Amino acid sequence: MKKNVIITGASGNLGRAAVERFVKDGYFIIAGISPGKPSDLDKNDSIATYPVDLTDEKSVNDFVDTVAKVHGPINVALLLVGGFAAGGLATTDGAQIKKMIALNFGTAYYCVRPIFPQMTKQSGGGRIVLVGSKPALEPKNGKNVLAYSLSKSMLFTLAEMLNAEGQEKNIVTSVIVPSTIDTKENRLQMPKADVSLWVKPDEIAEVLAFITSLKAHPLADPIIKIYGNRRTTAE
Repeated sequence: MKKNVIITGASGNLGRAAVERFVKDGYFIIAGISPGKPSDLDKNDSIATYPVDLTDEKSVNDFVDTVAKVHGPINVALLLVGGFAAGGLATTDGAQIKKMIALNFGTAYYCVRPIFPQMTKQSGGGRIVLVGSKPALEPKNGKNVLAYSLSKSMLFTLAEMLNAEGQEKNIVTSVIVPSTIDTKENRLQMPKADVSLWVKPDEIAEVLAFITSLKAHPLADPIIKIYGNRRTTAE
């Protein structure tokens, strides 16, 4: 029987790379996509797409409940949705803080809250992956992306709490911390950057496949840095 993996943000650059990698590994993909946005992902028999508003807790609860009823165990959850905003203390108001928390922390928390209990019912437990950021992990580098950094920093604490509770139930939560990802959008925004220093979506997908596999059982630290070429200083 195929294992099931939920992938939110499945239509994005990293999401698509993750879908491709996990299909290759024989998983059945449950792809969360934005309501009203067309997707070609469900053309593959190994993928089922579900529209879900990840900023709405009820929408997420209904999504996870349907997944459990229709597809069974949730073996892996890759929670890849997030957003970015620049701005330091002087230009970041409360509304911007709330927006980033809703997008980067809220979307992950709303998913984790129903997924984690579902995994506790499963004999094999489960694996959850969140997406952090370098400036959140290294606050001295976050002064010009304040709201973004604060919202992402909450994910590290959430992972620690989940791991404390999930240790005896074989539920492991990891936080990947990628540097600048080599995407079309980032190339357009930073045309003069040395893209050879960036990390590619398929390279991150390879890491995702490893840390959610049985081979990663010995890993003790839930924070996984994926910085590509280590000469990079990009966030």
